Amino acid sequence: MKKYINIGVVGAGHLGKIHLKLLNQSNLFKVLGFYDINSTVRKEVSRELGLKSYKSLKNLIDDVDAIDIVTPTENHFEIAKQSINKLKHVFIEKPVTKSIEEANELLRLSKINNVKVQIGHIERFNPAYKAAKKYLNDIKFIETHRLAQFNPRGTDVPVVLDLMIHDIDTTLALIKSPVKNISANGVSIISKTADIANARIEFENGCISNLTSSRISMKSMRKARFFQKDSYVSIDYLNKKVEVVKIKDAPKKNGPFDLILKNDSGVKKIITFDKPKVNEFNAILFELESFADSIIHNKPVVVTLSDGKRALNLALKISEKIKSTLK
Repeated sequence: MKKYINIGVVGAGHLGKIHLKLLNQSNLFKVLGFYDINSTVRKEVSRELGLKSYKSLKNLIDDVDAIDIVTPTENHFEIAKQSINKLKHVFIEKPVTKSIEEANELLRLSKINNVKVQIGHIERFNPAYKAAKKYLNDIKFIETHRLAQFNPRGTDVPVVLDLMIHDIDTTLALIKSPVKNISANGVSIISKTADIANARIEFENGCISNLTSSRISMKSMRKARFFQKDSYVSIDYLNKKVEVVKIKDAPKKNGPFDLILKNDSGVKKIITFDKPKVNEFNAILFELESFADSIIHNKPVVVTLSDGKRALNLALKISEKIKSTLK
């Protein structure tokens, strides 16, 4: 059995360079090279990282077992289509494509050609999310804030597709229920599309998710709070911290430092606080190595093409709602 994957990266911008460096560190990959449409970028990155740059996308695809696509979203479909038709496994950064039709076509082709396709929804691999997930079992309400300082790199797509889609994906991964209703609004500040956005998603099982994203904030924030009948779970994706607050019936005898609440009927509840250990690891490397592991051991990928399509579908619906408010 082959113990590593020959891989090539398409796109050597800011994130592409990070992927190249991490892939080159991993024992599960052998980086054969990369391709970027910009010849100057190819030369500079090749010199900086000591990796082969390909002048032809076709030649790179031909040489490898798998392709890692880290280009602007508008190029995802054509690169992935070429790769899948050459029987290559594919990792695609989020969002999966620019349209549902393109995502459906990639789904069709991946099934016909029996290749693995994983989507880069990074927060599924965040150490804080991994530590908190076991506490999330009966979510009633979700509140997220994903705020970033302005960076022109992301303005080719609305903030919903750039930032909010991370929280859309984790919400859909945790709430196994159809969407019942969507409310959304946004504000365009510096680009032609919304730079600040809020969406309220109602699910058929009664859960509500309230998502807020901004790409023109003074400071960065990536936090999510999950409210359940008997607990509250807070995830700080940026600082890799988790807090769990639980409430249950108070014992007959209480300690001097116990936090007790009593309602108007005299029922007493005790509140406990826990900060689960969060293991330190690089989330991007973790997700890329999970992709390799799924290929080597023929296992399902963690974030599937269908997952990417669902997140994109909801993101596009939210974007359309917001677009109507911007007119």
